[in-house]
Amino acid sequence: MPFHDGVSWNLLISGHASHGSVNDAVKVYNLMLKDGLGNLSRITFSTMLIMSSSRRCVDLGRQIHGHILKFGFGSYVFVGSPLVDMYAKLGLIYDAKRGFDELPEKNIVMYNTMITGLLRRGLVEESRRLFRGMKDKDSISWTTMITGLMQNGLEREAIDLFREMRLEGLAMDQFTFGSVLTACGGLLALEEGKQIHAFIIRNDHKDNVFVGSALVDMYCKCKSIKYAESVFRTMAWKNVVSWTAMLVGYGQNGCSEEAVKIFCNMQRNGIEPDDFTLGSVISSCANLASLEEGTQFHGRSLVTGLISFITVSNALVTFYGKCGNIEDSHRLFNEMNVRDEVSWTALVSGYAKFGKANETIDLFEKMLSHGLKPDEVTLIGVLSACSRAGLVEKGRHYFEIMVKEYGIRPIHDHYTCMIDILSRAGRLEEAKSFINKMPFPPDAIGWATLLSSCRIHGNVEIGKWAAESLLELDPYNPASYVLLSSIYASKGKWDHVSQLRRTMREKGVRKDPGCSWIKYKSRVHIFSADDWSSPYSDQIYAELEKLNRKMIKEGYVPDMSSVLHDVELSEKIKMLNHHSEKLAIAFGLLFIPPGLPIRVVKNLRVCSDCHNATKYISKITQREILVRDAVRFHLFKNGECSCGDFW
Repeated sequence: MPFHDGVSWNLLISGHASHGSVNDAVKVYNLMLKDGLGNLSRITFSTMLIMSSSRRCVDLGRQIHGHILKFGFGSYVFVGSPLVDMYAKLGLIYDAKRGFDELPEKNIVMYNTMITGLLRRGLVEESRRLFRGMKDKDSISWTTMITGLMQNGLEREAIDLFREMRLEGLAMDQFTFGSVLTACGGLLALEEGKQIHAFIIRNDHKDNVFVGSALVDMYCKCKSIKYAESVFRTMAWKNVVSWTAMLVGYGQNGCSEEAVKIFCNMQRNGIEPDDFTLGSVISSCANLASLEEGTQFHGRSLVTGLISFITVSNALVTFYGKCGNIEDSHRLFNEMNVRDEVSWTALVSGYAKFGKANETIDLFEKMLSHGLKPDEVTLIGVLSACSRAGLVEKGRHYFEIMVKEYGIRPIHDHYTCMIDILSRAGRLEEAKSFINKMPFPPDAIGWATLLSSCRIHGNVEIGKWAAESLLELDPYNPASYVLLSSIYASKGKWDHVSQLRRTMREKGVRKDPGCSWIKYKSRVHIFSADDWSSPYSDQIYAELEKLNRKMIKEGYVPDMSSVLHDVELSEKIKMLNHHSEKLAIAFGLLFIPPGLPIRVVKNLRVCSDCHNATKYISKITQREILVRDAVRFHLFKNGECSCGDFW
């Protein structure tokens, strides 16, 4: 070109900046300065500031700021707005505020930019003052404030500000609705969410995919899965965010099977999953302990390359841990290039579920040595491992330093772990004293934990205290009646057992029926106690009888403490022999090919007799049996269980 004006220089700078070529853009900018200051314009500085912000070049941004002041562009609003935005995005909020305050004239864009920066840094009070001090506010001002309040955990204030915005009669867009719906979901404010939904329909925003996805997410978080399904079905167009919102919602509401199904439907509709979608469906497989589907998704993560995302890798580490494949979980963990707190916590929790206390504690100490800070979930895993292994003093130590060293405020789960540690080890008086010193009463799980240990150790007095406390908290909780009945039955107090049963009938309290399930050829086979509904029942019961005879020869003695009925000894043995997990194990022995482990899932805790019997079965059949109950994993092999004596 024979002649270069400001437009040509700016175009060349902009071209390099848009391609991320910072050095080339700076070279052109310097050549422009040498060619003559008359070529400089507000476009030049705006482009350089935006590039400094996007490429996080703090020093370059400061130099450009110096040139802006030097060459007399400091009063330009068009330059001031990207200058404030740059400092705010780079975390230099007080530099941003100084730049904002020094500008003689400010427009709405500058105010909105400054408010955004303040809210990003958590300076809510300053952002409020600035927002209220604005003479003119547009829809972006209100939406920025609503979004920032929601992101800073002030959901109630965000909803109130939305109401105020509506009264002002301002136009609302997808971002306004998305933010206020997220606030409703965070507060579980279903009724307000419904009102906003109605407002969205009246204002003809219901076909916006962003708004539809936010509605699905809000209803899922408010535990209204049917409303979420209704919105999802009527959406005119769905993207990966919409499908993922529904999938995650199913997982959060305990509908893991539906989550897997909707992932398959998403693929049939030609929508490719992202890392968050794939990680979510793997988490659903973990909740189902569905090894077959989960390994297929593992394969998909390898084919698509999504395994490189930490969200997917963390989900896989958790998945294999929850499915009882702790070795695969650890192998995947070792293969990860980047690990965060979630990665370590997933593996710590996996080992804790297996009762491998030493491995759990070693991992926890390694996590700390890598400079990572544990969260409350990590400590729950560590404390539960101490409980399973009977490490009372170790558990007490970790509980004490939880607040002092890691700044974690104990919640109910941590206190329940400590109750379990003390009471499981037979220190019931210490457990009672610990409860009396707690800042708040135990929840239902905490009382049930103490009551369960009283049953094991036969302590009627403390057991009665725990049962009465549990009944006061939750009068219709069957655990208090069942566990106290078990304590009375072990002492032969059958009149007390009968009285408790009468009370249950009068109050309409029903014990959750125990059931176990096992997967074979893509079908789940479910069993309950003394169940004859399976088409293979004759074979299953014949197998159990055969196993029972062999077990008795090996020295097996039935544990009658699990039977809460005053009946003949032969009837008690029959009841024990027909528990749901034994039926599922017998099915597995009949149909799962030799060499493959038998995997059984149970909705309640494995009783002491079934736990002991499964040890003998694993020894007699030389089969590996993995039982996942409501609390943990039990890996039975060669007559031993992974949990040792503290099951």
